[in-house]
Amino acid sequence: MNNDRIEGKWKEMRGKIKEQWGKLTDDELDQAEGKWEQLSGLVQQRYGKARELADKEVEEFRERYETEDVPK
Repeated sequence: MNNDRIEGKWKEMRGKIKEQWGKLTDDELDQAEGKWEQLSGLVQQRYGKARELADKEVEEFRERYETEDVPK
């Protein structure tokens, strides 16, 4: 899924992101607004994770979401 499509679906994804990382605030998600690197940084800060681990979690989340979004 390209970045334009992801940014267009950001509001839809916010609920799933909040389920995964409940410590993130709405303001932080507004700030990230579809930017995966920023989301990874927020996960790193809020949860005290190493950058590599936060990047991995966000990438796995993104892949899972993209798989769910594939039309059948």
